[in-house]
Amino acid sequence: MLYPSVDKLQKTVPSKYTIVTVAAKRARQIQDGKRVKVANPKSYKPVGKALEELFSGEVVVTNQPQD
Repeated sequence: MLYPSVDKLQKTVPSKYTIVTVAAKRARQIQDGKRVKVANPKSYKPVGKALEELFSGEVVVTNQPQD
């Protein structure tokens, strides 16, 4: 079972595609050694940890293009 659910995540980020993109980028950062911003994550996989960070508000989505 995915925690948090996509329905719960869409309350903070309205687009499923944005959720996937942000979670994938953050999961890569976690896998490369960046510190997890959530204390005691339920998931042990980088993608799950990234989704938990997004749900908790530790990772914020901005609409600024990257160079």
